Amino acid sequence: MDTSRPGGSRADGLTAVAGLRVGHWTDVGARTGCTVVRLPPAGAPTSALAFGPAPASREYALLDPDKSVPVAHAIVLSGGSAYGLDAASGVMRVLEREGIGLETPFARVPIVPAAALYDLGVGRSDVRPGAAAGEAAAKDAHDGPVASGRIGAGSGASVGKIRGFDAAVPSGIGSAAVRVGNATVAALAVSNAVGALVDPNDGRPIAGRPASAEEAVNLFQTPPGTNTTLVVVATDAALDKTGCRALAPAGHVGIAHVTRPSHTPHDGDTVFVTATGRAGTVARSPLSVAVQQVVAEAILRGARKAVAS
Repeated sequence: MDTSRPGGSRADGLTAVAGLRVGHWTDVGARTGCTVVRLPPAGAPTSALAFGPAPASREYALLDPDKSVPVAHAIVLSGGSAYGLDAASGVMRVLEREGIGLETPFARVPIVPAAALYDLGVGRSDVRPGAAAGEAAAKDAHDGPVASGRIGAGSGASVGKIRGFDAAVPSGIGSAAVRVGNATVAALAVSNAVGALVDPNDGRPIAGRPASAEEAVNLFQTPPGTNTTLVVVATDAALDKTGCRALAPAGHVGIAHVTRPSHTPHDGDTVFVTATGRAGTVARSPLSVAVQQVVAEAILRGARKAVAS
């Protein structure tokens, strides 16, 4: 997988898309954290698609293509369930101080969509990422290699919970990138799925124990709404909000490639797609294939790093 940038410089994962920066905040003891993706200061067209009955999200409706706000300025992934959405407030503070946001008659308003995963049963349920955590992650954001594993939003992520919380194994946050002609497509992903993670080529378990359809009849031992996969897809191809939304289903296909089972009634999965436009127009079909590839790879990179740590 080629993650080189035009001009020969190199970056890892999501930051292979020039103009993007990623930062983490982690509470090791409480096993929770948040991750901030900072977009270019002028913002970037961004949309999203959530599957499942219980996604925890902020500013999600604003990302629909028919809504008037054209861009987002940062994206937050967080642990802490719905409590963790407060991390976006800290990111807004940082952006406001830097003069970044949507120009309105009386103030610049930073647009910061967020989504959270349920990690309350992993470390301490009374410690969740808040505004101070989001602020710290935003200040930590840089354009170098993206740290992976049990860090940031991946700190308390786990998979394989179809057999109950006791059967869960650590997952983590990971990132990957690929070139499509003159463009780059990249993903940052953290799996907190009820299912297990597998190698898509041979079905070999990577994290957790997959369940067959027959086994699943007597399983699903965790409550609905406590399992989530969160993804940020980024590209430098030229896309508006409608184009970003059209790519989001491919992100969910990437989740399904490596998650067994995926997208169950117990999961609430969200895929954000953002585009900087610096590489110009790229055909939609190869972009869709690339999104599937990098999302699957990002999920497995995060899990492999977590399992190895």
